[in-house]
Amino acid sequence: MLALLNSEARHRGLPSCVLTFEPHPRDYFALKAGRPETAPARISTLRDKLSELERCGVDRAVVLRFDEKLASQSPQAFIDDVLLRGLGARYVLVGDDFRFGARRAGDYAMLDAAGDANGFDVARMMSYEVHGLRVSSSAVRDALAAGDMARATALQGRPYTISGHVVHGKKLGRTLGFRTLNLRFAHARPAAMGIFVVQVQGLGGRLLPGVASLGVRPTVEDAGRVLLEVHCLDWPAELATEAAYGQCVSVVLLHKLHDEHKYASLHELQAGIAQDTADARAWWSAKGLPSTGG
Repeated sequence: MLALLNSEARHRGLPSCVLTFEPHPRDYFALKAGRPETAPARISTLRDKLSELERCGVDRAVVLRFDEKLASQSPQAFIDDVLLRGLGARYVLVGDDFRFGARRAGDYAMLDAAGDANGFDVARMMSYEVHGLRVSSSAVRDALAAGDMARATALQGRPYTISGHVVHGKKLGRTLGFRTLNLRFAHARPAAMGIFVVQVQGLGGRLLPGVASLGVRPTVEDAGRVLLEVHCLDWPAELATEAAYGQCVSVVLLHKLHDEHKYASLHELQAGIAQDTADARAWWSAKGLPSTGG
């Protein structure tokens, strides 16, 4: 879809632009209804969404804050205020299930008629399938929830990746003998949770194999805060142990080992991490790849 958008933009001599919302509309309505647990699990952070759009060659991204004003906006007002006055749209590409405006009252037919009346073209891209499965955010969420990273990769066309700045944690990892790189995940319900074999990108140009926990750390805290904790299997000698703090890194989730466990003690947690580390090394070895950075 983005390739088609970029192609049309180049043909027309226009910048390609993607319009998105933050928070997700379903997040907004779930919170408004007092049932935040009904919101869809979050696939990616806004940072990763914008980075991927840039990687795909999109010239501009516009992020609209989805709030009460936008939620109550009529379809016609959305066309007038956002598409015409805000963006000056000349070509609009939507998916086959696209709806817009308050109560999802606007549809493709209405948008197409508005284009005829206001001088912009409207196109609709039909569903895309991979191995007979319709590519959608729901399908990606299902794959990630099941820990099927291969299926998630096939649906997205790339490995599932989370990026962010390395932040200071409680330093518990070094006490247990497993130093970690800590990245915050800003949403309460990530689509993927558990213990994963990973690869870290962005530290000194190296690709570092590791094992990671993505979740709420039930053994050591009960705050509901989501954290991605990555233990690199072998830390490069040329990198200082504190060099990662403040760096923006990307963590590729390659294979799920298991769900999060709540251990009875820190001693059991330490043993669990040791086993996860051994299992991660075994995974790399079975793939015929070294478990050390290269």
